[in-house]
Amino acid sequence: MEKFIPYEKLSKKKRRELNAARRGTWTINPVTRKPANPKAYNRKTARKWKDDSNSVPFSIISS
Repeated sequence: MEKFIPYEKLSKKKRRELNAARRGTWTINPVTRKPANPKAYNRKTARKWKDDSNSVPFSIISS
């Protein structure tokens, strides 16, 4: 029987092994996800007006 060692006193290597073994059984991704900030600048959406085929560059034609 192995001697019990508290988690805090385990070596860094042993803690990593223990965490990896526990993580292998997770069924969901534990990474916290949050929605994108709507006020933040987004390059993809800022570019869309250029890609739109309906948009025509503004020009003044004088006769």
